[in-house]
Amino acid sequence: MSAAGPAVGVLLVTHGKLGHLLLETMSDMLGPLPMACDVLEVRRVQATEVLLRQGARMIERLDAGAGVLMLTDAYGSTPANIANKLAIGTPTLVVAGVNLPMLVRVFNYPTLSLDVMARAAVEGGQKGVTLCPRASI
Repeated sequence: MSAAGPAVGVLLVTHGKLGHLLLETMSDMLGPLPMACDVLEVRRVQATEVLLRQGARMIERLDAGAGVLMLTDAYGSTPANIANKLAIGTPTLVVAGVNLPMLVRVFNYPTLSLDVMARAAVEGGQKGVTLCPRASI
């Protein structure tokens, strides 16, 4: 818990191991992550009802009073649909299109409110996607 109050929790809802790999990369970059976080892995063979129960338990555990930011990989995909179902009636917001620049923004500003953090995540993710100039030889 920070001086500003409880921190937002972060739940990645992604295809397979993607969420774990992203969090592992963030830990390599930052060291210990400053917020409670977890990953709900979505695989083709899992029943949606099981994933919804598992996700609901994760949200309860991650919410220290400031809500939970759910980051999912592809809008309209099964993980995104599950995240949006989990968000109904819970103190959560869902952002699709998770990428490394988005996570850098989120984990570098752990004291933001849920609403501000969700907007910062979108901005960080968008600014991190750019066409790089061609290298000259």
